Amino acid sequence: MRPMQAKSVIVTGASSGIGEALAVALAARGANVTLAARDGAALERVKARCEAAGGKALAVPTDVGDPEACRVLVERAVAEFGGVDVLVNNAGITMHARFEDVKDLGLFERLMRINYLGAVYCTFHALPHLKARKGLLVAISSLTGKTGVPTRTGYAASKHAMQGFFDSLRIELMGTGTDVLVVSPGFVATGIRANALGAEGRPLGQSPRDEEGATMDVDTCVGLILRAMERRQREVVMTLTGRVGMVLKLVAPGLLDTLAARAIRGRKA
Repeated sequence: MRPMQAKSVIVTGASSGIGEALAVALAARGANVTLAARDGAALERVKARCEAAGGKALAVPTDVGDPEACRVLVERAVAEFGGVDVLVNNAGITMHARFEDVKDLGLFERLMRINYLGAVYCTFHALPHLKARKGLLVAISSLTGKTGVPTRTGYAASKHAMQGFFDSLRIELMGTGTDVLVVSPGFVATGIRANALGAEGRPLGQSPRDEEGATMDVDTCVGLILRAMERRQREVVMTLTGRVGMVLKLVAPGLLDTLAARAIRGRKA
C-alpha cells in the first residue's frame, strides 16, 4: 500500500502555492485531505482538483491565527475522516521592508500570529489525534528560519520561532511513534512574495525580487516534501545554497552575513 493511501491529512494554507500543489499530490496518492485557508472559494476550487486527482477532500475555511478556528478545523477533519494522520502546517505570509522603514508594528504581530502561532494552535488541537495514530507533524518553514535575512526581520523571527517550537516538540514526542518533519525551502515559484507585506503593513502587489532568477518550481518542491513525508525524515533543507549556508553559519558567520546582504542588494528594491 502507498504510504499516504487512505491517510487523513490536514493542509493549512491550501488555497494556493505549495499548499495547493501538495494537497492535490496527496489526493493523487489516495489521501483524504482536509483543506484549510481563509478563502473559501479558492478552497472549493482546490477541493475539486483533489477529487479529480482521485482523493477525498474537505474544505474548511480557517483563519489559523484564531485558536478556536483551528479547533474547529481539527474537529471537522476527525468527524469526516475518523482521525488525523498528518498535519501540514503550511499557512504563512512574508514581508519585505527594512526594519527602520516599518510604519506599523502590527506587521510583526500578524507575521507571528499566522506563521508561528497558527502552527502552534493547529498542532495543539491535532496532537492527541496524531499520537493515537502514530502520525506525522510537518512544518513548512524556510531557509529564513535558519539564518537572518535583511528586509525579512519579522518573517525570519516567525520562522525561527517555528523551527524552535518543532525541534523542541520532536524531543518531547520521542518514543511515542509521532514524528516531526521541518521543511526549509528556498525561493519557490508561488505568489507569496507578491503578497508580501510592506513597510505600511499592506501587500506589495508584486514580488520584490526577480522571479526569473534562481527559483524552484512548485512541483519540484512538493516532490521533495512528499518524499520526506513518506520516509518520515527529520528535516529537509532544499537547496545547496541553504545547506552551504548552514555550514557557514557555524564556521564563518560573518561571511554568511555579508553574502546575505549582497544577495538582497542584488535584487530589485
